[in-house]
Amino acid sequence: MASKAALGLRARAGSQFLTDSFQRGLAHWNRERLAPGLGDGDWRQALDRDQRMLRLEGAFLDELRAAVVAEAAKAPTDADGFVDWFEALKQTGAGQGDALFPWLAQEATRDELRWFFEQEAAGEAGFDDLVAMTQVKLPVRPKLELARNYWDEMGRGNARGMHGPMLDQLVETLAVTPVVENTVWESLCLANAMTAMATTRCYAWHSVGALGVIELTAPGRSADVAQGLRRIGLSDRERRYFDLHAVLDVKHSADWNAEAIRPAVEEDPRRATAMAEGALIRLACGARCFERYRAELWG
Repeated sequence: MASKAALGLRARAGSQFLTDSFQRGLAHWNRERLAPGLGDGDWRQALDRDQRMLRLEGAFLDELRAAVVAEAAKAPTDADGFVDWFEALKQTGAGQGDALFPWLAQEATRDELRWFFEQEAAGEAGFDDLVAMTQVKLPVRPKLELARNYWDEMGRGNARGMHGPMLDQLVETLAVTPVVENTVWESLCLANAMTAMATTRCYAWHSVGALGVIELTAPGRSADVAQGLRRIGLSDRERRYFDLHAVLDVKHSADWNAEAIRPAVEEDPRRATAMAEGALIRLACGARCFERYRAELWG
């Protein structure tokens, strides 16, 4: 059964933000504004555009927060209680145990797995970049944990171990074209929400919660996708991205909870509520993706 947070988000589907046009526009803007530049554009024109888009992005986040604020307010604000509450999201959070993933593991055809992966790849916001943007000016212990996580994402300095290029290799292997125009808005919405929290400093602790809940909940889903890719004949090397995350994220989650979340709440209990909101937003957006994927693949 979907959580109240997920149901609340779906109930707002008539808004201007939970639509194809808005999410595609926001996704294109995010790609443009985060791309490395050479200083040869019109910065005044870009600033005008960014101000308009930032207001829309802020209203978009307001709506996502409104759907989870009541549930987040129930989270404990002491360190022990909050970590227990947070870790329980692996069982109780929106989208957990979704039937999509056992089906991908056991039944989906190659083309169905390709479609699923294309959606996921196009909606990928780049975990390494999100961590890097989130860690700016964080306290020492959380900052160090995010740095260790980022270093793992970077293959610990070895290009062959970088997670991003592993994903790119799988794009080539499956011959998919992950572009905004071919991606359902629910997947874009998830990436846009993650990018908004990571790039907006007043939502930095929301981003810590959202990133942490990815580490908490991703291993089981990654294992199912890896099983499906193995079943259709991909080699160990070709499915390495999902095999790796099925194992490594278990340790990442434990370390994130102990070294980023716990000390953050010990220092300032108000951060618990912000991290709870971020985690619930991420879970609800993910649940909405899974529902749309099932509708497309099983419809």
